[in-house]
Amino acid sequence: MSIGVGIIGGGIFAREEHLPAVEASKDLTLKAVYSRSLKSAKTLSSNASHVDLYSDDSESGKGYKDLLKRSDIHAVIIALPILNQPEYIRAALSAGKHVLSEKPIAENVKDATELIKWYHSNIDTKKVTWAVAENFRYLNSFDHAQLEVQKLGRVLGFRVRLYGNVQAGSKYYETEWRKTPTHQGGFLLDGGVHFTAGIRLLLGSKDKITRLSAFTNQLQKHLPPVDSVDATMKTATGSTGTFQVSFGTTLTGSEWTVGCEGGSVSVSGSTITTNIDGKEEKTEVKDERSGVPPEVRKWGEALTAGKTNERQNPEEALADLELLELMLRSGENNGAPIDTKYQL
Repeated sequence: MSIGVGIIGGGIFAREEHLPAVEASKDLTLKAVYSRSLKSAKTLSSNASHVDLYSDDSESGKGYKDLLKRSDIHAVIIALPILNQPEYIRAALSAGKHVLSEKPIAENVKDATELIKWYHSNIDTKKVTWAVAENFRYLNSFDHAQLEVQKLGRVLGFRVRLYGNVQAGSKYYETEWRKTPTHQGGFLLDGGVHFTAGIRLLLGSKDKITRLSAFTNQLQKHLPPVDSVDATMKTATGSTGTFQVSFGTTLTGSEWTVGCEGGSVSVSGSTITTNIDGKEEKTEVKDERSGVPPEVRKWGEALTAGKTNERQNPEEALADLELLELMLRSGENNGAPIDTKYQL
């Protein structure tokens, strides 16, 4: 039986990623779209005339709560501004709808832990499930690299370098809640949780991050409150590594490298490079778009089977968020080291 789905949010990511992913899933059928404005909802449904539209400025009976009352909608994908999401997540779960909410899980760790506690205390999680999206966990390149890391023995160190230069006028920058952020970290929070998820996936639970220290900076005036972080991290096994991310620099490059006793593994785009005993080998591993199609597909498959997908557990998203938040706190305190609490 196909699962009726509503998409909550009419932004760029919902339009370009969630909509085609839902339409491509054999287990999901799009029934409705909600956005705060009818104009925004229409942009998401322009190629789907069979989809009903809901918004805050629509006629009576066409708001978010009305969408949640529909018996033919069993699940919703929520992709709203970061600060708005918890309210909509609670409402959907309370209405008995399965939820896939976009990352980050919440604006901060405090709100995230409270939301997880509320979920387990107030919702029958065997009947109604909450998943948190993180498309990096569905990139074939990272899955392949993780398997290669596991073959090479003890982790000796790691390095993450990701540089970009977000320009005023670019499509994501011109989203109002990103342009004038009221959430901590600005672009570092919104984009950075992808990267903490990526390094967590490559390292695995045995080498979970236990302590970190970081310096942060705002290099570009139009990217408040900070746009860059340089961190050092220590894992449960004692190995150390670096995490360097900037959304406002002229530095270039993208690198994820894990060094192990038996060699090293690097990810750069779809290219996986292994170096063993000085012998370098490159493998091209094609990702399925941004990872969103398999992410949504796996969610639908899990719902159909009456299960949850472990990679989408809220606790995984909390661990991603914690690392980013601790970098921000450390940066505010001149690089003071901080221990982690929620790593898995």
